Amino acid sequence: MSRCLNPLIEEAYCVLEGKPLPQELAYRLAREIHGCDILDLVSLANKVRFQNAPEFLACSIINAKSGQCAQNCRFCAQGAGFDTHVSCYPLVDEATMLAAAAKVYDSGVRSFGVVTSGVGFQSVTQEFQQVLLRIDAIRARFPELKICASLGILSEETARLLAEHGVWRYNMNLQTNPERYGNLITRKHSIEEKIATIKFLQKYHVTICCGGIIGLGETWEDRVKMAYAVRELNVDGSPLNVLLPIPGTPCGNNAVLSPAEVAKAFAIHRLVNPKLVIKFAAGRETTMKDFQGLLMLAGMNAIITGGYLTTRGRSVAEDDRLLEDLRQFGG
Repeated sequence: MSRCLNPLIEEAYCVLEGKPLPQELAYRLAREIHGCDILDLVSLANKVRFQNAPEFLACSIINAKSGQCAQNCRFCAQGAGFDTHVSCYPLVDEATMLAAAAKVYDSGVRSFGVVTSGVGFQSVTQEFQQVLLRIDAIRARFPELKICASLGILSEETARLLAEHGVWRYNMNLQTNPERYGNLITRKHSIEEKIATIKFLQKYHVTICCGGIIGLGETWEDRVKMAYAVRELNVDGSPLNVLLPIPGTPCGNNAVLSPAEVAKAFAIHRLVNPKLVIKFAAGRETTMKDFQGLLMLAGMNAIITGGYLTTRGRSVAEDDRLLEDLRQFGG
């Protein structure tokens, strides 16, 4: 005897017809879909991904300035107030930046992100000018390489300068449901400053990656609200991280999420944001382990390869094989 889909998942097939997923339906999917039905939800998310954003993409990043961050985000190893034994160093020099870019370019990856710890650049400081010079050097050496940046909070002036120096994409994560963002940091810059940074960059035609982290102790309602907040910002990509609890941080004792819970969360994010590049970032190897491919089939179509900020990732060659295998499932 054939078994019909869960009625909630049948209702969610409206996304394949080009209709937006109603927020109340997203809440019900989050609360009521369990067990084997998660695989049906994953299947739908993969169909939506294939219909709207079929190509699998890869990017790589450099941790260009590490540690001693005054924000002290409760989940982050780089907070100045936490004893995490993370490596701390100032902005790397031009030669180091170019060597990292060359390694990425030679691997065949064509998107390179420059990431710095700290609150950000709301004025044109000497350090910000050095960042611009390094971006210029990368673009001169590797004109085919798309330059991304994640430098924290910006002013309109610093956003404009990044655009003028050829930054293609900027990462500014909401991290969680905007209503509870203030609970995650010690230095209380506001969620409004993050959103203002996104708007400044969009004004100057810099594309935006905006996502967050799951596993911070948030509720399913928080995860759904974050997905809709991302949709409302009209961004271009959405990196999603799964928390690796780091000893020494306030979130260091958080429970590690199960692969099934992560897959459901990512599938719902895809249904809410059918056309975005949704990037599976940190947590891929540590949380999903043998189920990495399942999460990619839950609607993801991009990965960070070659390592993260303070944790190792997989090699580019390993990820190339993974992406090639995933294409057999559509894409």
